[in-house]
Amino acid sequence: MQHVPVLLNQVVDALAIQADHTLIDGTYGRGGHAKALLDCLGNQGRLLVVDQDPEAIAHAKAGIGQDTRVVVRQANFSELGSIVEDLGWSGQINGILLDLGVSSPQLDQSERGFSFMADGPLDMRMNTDAGHSAADWLADVDESTLATVIKEYGEERHARRIAQAIVKARAQTPIETTGQLADVVSTVSRGRPGHHPATRTFQAIRIFINRELEVLDQWLSDFFKHLAPGGRMAVISFHSLEDRRVKKAWNALAKPPAASRRDPVALDFKPTLKLVGKPISADETECQANPRSRSARLRVAERLTAEAA
Repeated sequence: MQHVPVLLNQVVDALAIQADHTLIDGTYGRGGHAKALLDCLGNQGRLLVVDQDPEAIAHAKAGIGQDTRVVVRQANFSELGSIVEDLGWSGQINGILLDLGVSSPQLDQSERGFSFMADGPLDMRMNTDAGHSAADWLADVDESTLATVIKEYGEERHARRIAQAIVKARAQTPIETTGQLADVVSTVSRGRPGHHPATRTFQAIRIFINRELEVLDQWLSDFFKHLAPGGRMAVISFHSLEDRRVKKAWNALAKPPAASRRDPVALDFKPTLKLVGKPISADETECQANPRSRSARLRVAERLTAEAA
């Protein structure tokens, strides 16, 4: 299946790119967004592309890696601050994009173990060279921890029942494929209308295995410091757990804390970010052409100059 980047035109517009800008695509995937960003740059522009997936990095090197304006690095986007400092670009970043979650190519490859649509090894690692697979984790995790992960990261109301079923099933046969896991979940959960019963469980385990929320929190905590004044950050999220984190972190930097009875006088607050517009969702035309875009939400923030702050 051909990879279709989500909210492409909206991202390009939101970043307000100029020909000499320094940009980052922190989640390269298969390069749909990166190519569009590069097309906006002139000879003096620079683009750093980063991904933790070895296959994505190989694709980037083969596709745009020979362009002298492009730097390619294999890393988690939580490491972007260190990469930018090593390149001497800190304080010079004019725009950065993060397209969170699992990419379409990862979902489409059954051997990666992200999807229950086709049976494959239960892996789920975004970086296949590091960490433990989902199958390895499921083999040893205790029932209570498993239930907590499914509930908190999958927002699954049947989490305890699903955890019990997984632990019971693995006592008979190791759960090593996506099909096995999906079948076990389906025995105790019907799921939401129009969704497979295992959707939330797969999401939860994938997020936990890849530490996705911790990584996002780490990036949100300090990357804005590497932006040039007026530099923009654009984040595409696909579920509420991610989107709420982005909203909360950016609001804390853009808006003064609410007054309370205990402290009715607003604190001396100086914003460092400005929220750019409202969250953007795909229109119906894009949703029909690319169903993955239905849950996508784009938020944009801009670093303020010292004078504006």
